[in-house]
Amino acid sequence: MTTNLYVGNLSYQTTGETLGTLFAEYGQVESVNLIADRYTGRSRGFAFVEMSTEQAAEQAISGLNGKQVDDREIKVDKAKPRPKRDSGRSGSSLSDW
Repeated sequence: MTTNLYVGNLSYQTTGETLGTLFAEYGQVESVNLIADRYTGRSRGFAFVEMSTEQAAEQAISGLNGKQVDDREIKVDKAKPRPKRDSGRSGSSLSDW
């Protein structure tokens, strides 16, 4: 089962390719999602890396948390589950009319 990791305190110059290469040293990387501002396209300074196994994820956390990457000390931890988002609608729906 895959494990999703949060990677924070990234330099704005850090790329998804850089992260993929770093994390691949600890196991198979399933995906890298570098979060960017939707308007400017500039990195927001964090990413999510999905590792193929729990063991690889634990090794990546141990090996990379606090490591200097592009002159920044990165933070690596298990990602928290996304909270359920409200659809943004008020109490009624169109079918109520």
